[in-house]
Amino acid sequence: QVQLVESGGGLVQPGGSLRLSCAASGRTFSLYNMGWFRQPPGQEREFVAIITGNAGNTVYADSVKGRFTISRDNAKNTVYLQMNSLKPEDTAVYYCAARRFGVPSPYANDYWGQGTQVTVSS
Repeated sequence: QVQLVESGGGLVQPGGSLRLSCAASGRTFSLYNMGWFRQPPGQEREFVAIITGNAGNTVYADSVKGRFTISRDNAKNTVYLQMNSLKPEDTAVYYCAARRFGVPSPYANDYWGQGTQVTVSS
């Protein structure tokens, strides 16, 4: 069993930055592919970024490419999402997810965090 706990959300002005963290329990964190997803108000959950286990390969949604960076520290069992140049359309609940076999996707993962709210507004 893996538990995921997100932190770091909040209110930020357009153009600002936030760093989200997702702390995982368990001793096999490095074996999991990790992903960040978000659900804007009234919309479906969508993919933001993923990072593979030991290799640390990354993929980003076009909407965040060049502004967001996903990273992981396997020694700390933590995955991060650095968000720069934030826009009002980035407002959403952000979730981290873990998947042992396969690429994390918006609705098919082994474990989910509880979500953290990010609001971009002046």
